[in-house]
Amino acid sequence: MTQSARRCFRCFRPRRMCYCNAISPVQHRTSVLILQHRRERFHPFNTARIVHASLDRCELMTAYNVELAEQFAQKTLPPKTGVLYPGRDAMLLDDLRPEERPEHLVILDGTWHQAKTLYRDIPRLQTLPQYRLSPASPGRYRIRREPNEHALSTLEATVAALMALEPDNQDLPRLLQSFDRMIEDQLDRQNIVPDAAPLENWRRNERRRRGSANVPRALTENLDRVIVAYGERDLERPTPIYWTAMRLGTGERFECVIDSPSLHDTNFTKLLHLDHGAIEGAVDIAQFRNAWRDFVQPNDHVAMRHQGTARLLEAANAVFAPNILLKAINSPVARMGSHDRPIETGESRGKVRLEAAVDFVGKLNTHHPRHDPATSSVIPAKPSMSR
Repeated sequence: MTQSARRCFRCFRPRRMCYCNAISPVQHRTSVLILQHRRERFHPFNTARIVHASLDRCELMTAYNVELAEQFAQKTLPPKTGVLYPGRDAMLLDDLRPEERPEHLVILDGTWHQAKTLYRDIPRLQTLPQYRLSPASPGRYRIRREPNEHALSTLEATVAALMALEPDNQDLPRLLQSFDRMIEDQLDRQNIVPDAAPLENWRRNERRRRGSANVPRALTENLDRVIVAYGERDLERPTPIYWTAMRLGTGERFECVIDSPSLHDTNFTKLLHLDHGAIEGAVDIAQFRNAWRDFVQPNDHVAMRHQGTARLLEAANAVFAPNILLKAINSPVARMGSHDRPIETGESRGKVRLEAAVDFVGKLNTHHPRHDPATSSVIPAKPSMSR
């Protein structure tokens, strides 16, 4: 079975645990806009996808905070728009008179810390009226740890808010059915099939010790689904001008130069060590996006040096898999340094930096405590990076 056959790309869950058939359209009057923290985009237990798929007047926006702020600043908002955020001046939705109720509600999707960063980094949110909930019972999301017993998932919070605004709406409680099914299916799997491999990105209810290694599971187990990538930024625009990658399980390479007026700047191309042949083969951004989409497979993770590289993919609208930022990893056995070996004749700077990132991932995979030689891929410390 191919990897694409194993995962549903609507709910991003394994097909055997897909809950899409339980989703039914819900009619409502209050329109909803969900601003999603980018780290929640591919999380298999994220509930914003259920909300977006169920509500008929719901929009979902996902990006880095800076880009999300720019997009939100340009967006036309309906009159009587408010944000669901428990600030100091937030009004309790249940206490509002009908004429005081918002007609458009902005929901922040992410952990509590991520929601605070969204509110902090998106200035326009701070100009909107704030509304809050007062949950009468603990949240029902038993497979992700919440900051307190009355914290709600995005789905629960959205349903509670809409029910407060539309108390006569009998369709809204149906939205919880898919939510309950997802929870019960996961708990049944964990309890009835105790030896089953944990789902990717499963967030365990355990606190990380301060200073302990934070190596993502994707890098400590089988590396067949890991792509290490590196990109160079265009001189004039915040988009990629050069992109290269390696699939660790097979050694398959991806390399692309994206056409730009910057390629006519000889000082710039010398800095990147791009040769004439590579520049002659440059493609436009749409061709790059399509080629990268073909290279990335379902269930892949893309490991990159830092956030700046990840933003290049975001700017090119070419994020097709969850990202792993290597410089954010704390490990006693390896460090993603900022210095590279000298660039040899015929090599690009991107090739050398990709090599360093591949070497870093190899060390993490070999030395981390969860490493299992029987199941982990073996990659060379200094793989062949021929063009």
